[in-house]
Amino acid sequence: MTELLYVIVAVLVVLGVLALITIRAELFMRLIESILTYCSVLLILGVMVWVVAEVIGRYVFNSPLPGHLEGAELLLPMIVFFGVSYVQARDGHVGMTFVVDALPKKVRRVTDILSLIVSALTCAALAYFASKNAWLSWDYEDVTMSPPYWPVWPSAAVIPLGYGMIAVRMLLQILQKLMPERFPPDIVEESDLHVTE
Repeated sequence: MTELLYVIVAVLVVLGVLALITIRAELFMRLIESILTYCSVLLILGVMVWVVAEVIGRYVFNSPLPGHLEGAELLLPMIVFFGVSYVQARDGHVGMTFVVDALPKKVRRVTDILSLIVSALTCAALAYFASKNAWLSWDYEDVTMSPPYWPVWPSAAVIPLGYGMIAVRMLLQILQKLMPERFPPDIVEESDLHVTE
């Protein structure tokens, strides 16, 4: 319980710092999100090539690549968590907004802020506890069960990174709803993912 209180205090401190540096934090997050998304795309392409090479090696040359399945599984969290904040910034996550969309604009703004607060706290807590798990994985030198014995900690370390990024993104979105004049134009308007009303 004490750790959860520390997470809440840390979220409030980060929210205060973000409120002070608003536009710089927003532009920096956009840059980091873009870089991580490009990394995710490169990983997807790399996994595709790896799987094709394994299939060709297995069925054409009768020589499968060792550890391809475990390696691909370890890359999946990287593919997902590198891009999760980018998608949040562009309102690209699947959501059921039928009831919220029917609310008056001011009430919808309040529900959006409350939803973002709960979500940011949840993601921050998940980032904290996932980082403890990643640290244990690194400390124990955890590896996969079959050769070539891939280390598990890089994949585990990406999870708190992704949750931390999306928590910061949600805090920025809270500030954006509270102080829209201090932020650059919303990314959602620039995105092809969002359907205009």
